[in-house]
Amino acid sequence: MKETTRSELFDLAGKTAIVTGGGGGLGRAICRGFAEAGARVAAADIVLDMASETARLIRDSGGSARADQLDVSSKEDVVRVVRGVLEEWGAIDVLVNCAGRAIRGTALDYSEKDFEAILNVNLKGTFLCCQSVGRHMAERRSGKIINISSIGGLIAYPGSIAYLASKGGVVQLTRGFAVELAPFNVQVNAIAPSLFETPMMAASRADPESQRYFMDRTPMGRRGQPEEIVGAAIFLATKSSSMVTGHVLAVDGGFLSA
Repeated sequence: MKETTRSELFDLAGKTAIVTGGGGGLGRAICRGFAEAGARVAAADIVLDMASETARLIRDSGGSARADQLDVSSKEDVVRVVRGVLEEWGAIDVLVNCAGRAIRGTALDYSEKDFEAILNVNLKGTFLCCQSVGRHMAERRSGKIINISSIGGLIAYPGSIAYLASKGGVVQLTRGFAVELAPFNVQVNAIAPSLFETPMMAASRADPESQRYFMDRTPMGRRGQPEEIVGAAIFLATKSSSMVTGHVLAVDGGFLSA
């Protein structure tokens, strides 16, 4: 194996990344962080205008980016976007599955419709993207996949039964793909954030009881900012994590340690 210099450890120059959910929140922060590290970035989001804004911000800063409308729960959509990125840039080196939904509700009253909607995006969508991009990476015998799970994939809390189930599934999906893709030199890992200041967490922020629950259990005593996820994502996307696969990296202000 070729020796890696220190300057290459966190470098994404010449690499191509797809980030689902790249139109806002954690996804946009990761897109911009990857671009600053030298990557070409495909920001994919179900809302094209939001993906386009992410791409514009990257290009205005001198980076290379494209925007794609993507419904991750549709296999046809996933295949279309992957094909488009390959046709333009020739390879996919990094995939970040950041697209996600959250609908709050108590377990005994949660609707079947909402449960299916959450699993379709958070779990099925992650699977479809891992599968489609993973085939390409296996053929190239190189690649990095990063799935955005949650502390809710590792522990439980009230009012989020479908979200907990979906993110727990993402953890096991990560481990399963990690084991199967390891012989092809593809590393698959997950990041488990706590509460971050993102649009998806608006409902939780509007609930004082929920806020107290999380802040009282977070040693750092605050929510994360989207930019604070970038370092973990760059670590898992670069040569610095070449011996790391099947791992879940918590970015949680100490929540899981308390």
